[in-house]
Amino acid sequence: MIPTTRLILVPGTAEMARAEVADRAALGRLLGAAVPENWPPEILVDALPVFLSALEAAPERAGWYGWYALLREPGPPVLVASGGFTGPPEAGTVETGYAVLPQFCGQGIATEMVDALAHWALSQAGVSRILAETEWANPASVRVLEKAGFAGVGPAGEAGARRFELSRPEGSGR
Repeated sequence: MIPTTRLILVPGTAEMARAEVADRAALGRLLGAAVPENWPPEILVDALPVFLSALEAAPERAGWYGWYALLREPGPPVLVASGGFTGPPEAGTVETGYAVLPQFCGQGIATEMVDALAHWALSQAGVSRILAETEWANPASVRVLEKAGFAGVGPAGEAGARRFELSRPEGSGR
């Protein structure tokens, strides 16, 4: 778990991913949080089975896939966002992504989550760089990455998308 100012970030497990795919109420019980009716964010629907398969094959890799972001103030925790990585580091690099439910957008949740996950990843052995991609047509996502310290490094694979990078500062070990 990673606590932030307003969030609790919980690394996804295979059990949580199974519940997310099939039983929203079970996911809520596992997280100890309310799960809104419009969970999961649309952008995550295709990724869920992939993360589930990866976690079932290698449960010890929890943390290198999805993280659940629970808003802890005010009132009981509510599942508001998800972020994480496409898998464990390869050649020192991980790739991150994130999604926030529409009713929680514009509140700084994505920035808080991405910043915390980036700090976590860069503190892990074998990680020296984090990549992210977003479309220029999504200025809110560009701002999230910039606020979290990522710098634009050029075009991404898809037309209209830009690649961002955050590297471990020189001399910071690991």
